[in-house]
Amino acid sequence: MSKFPVLLSVDELNDFLVRNSSTGDGERPVSAVAPGRLSLIRPMTTTMLRPGNIISGPTLMTTCDMAGFLLVIAHAGDQMATVTSSLSIQFLRAARPGDIHAEAELLSFGRRRAVCDIRVWTEDQDRPAVQATATFARPLADDA
Repeated sequence: MSKFPVLLSVDELNDFLVRNSSTGDGERPVSAVAPGRLSLIRPMTTTMLRPGNIISGPTLMTTCDMAGFLLVIAHAGDQMATVTSSLSIQFLRAARPGDIHAEAELLSFGRRRAVCDIRVWTEDQDRPAVQATATFARPLADDA
């Protein structure tokens, strides 16, 4: 048995995101979920670009936050009260136009906190544009 059992499938995670999205765009980015891991792909749109024809920092930060949040939800269940408490991000290189890929890995999954490592790229998985570490505060059963 894995240290981090998965409670929600890819379809359940995408449905969760559609139900709880404030944008209402119907985005279904989760492509894979496994014990302690989650992958997602966000199709690039021209609104994500900034001058210089690179993907904007806020778009990349949002992708990191989304990947980490969905990873925690995949392992905690439908806990909308889970919130980001810390996001530390390193921009390693420019993210060229293309679909945005993210891989998130659970580093720690406790009763009150979950910590994730997230890597983001557009061109090649071996050349990440971003590396982030995110911490999420999880509600206690009484808080949810």
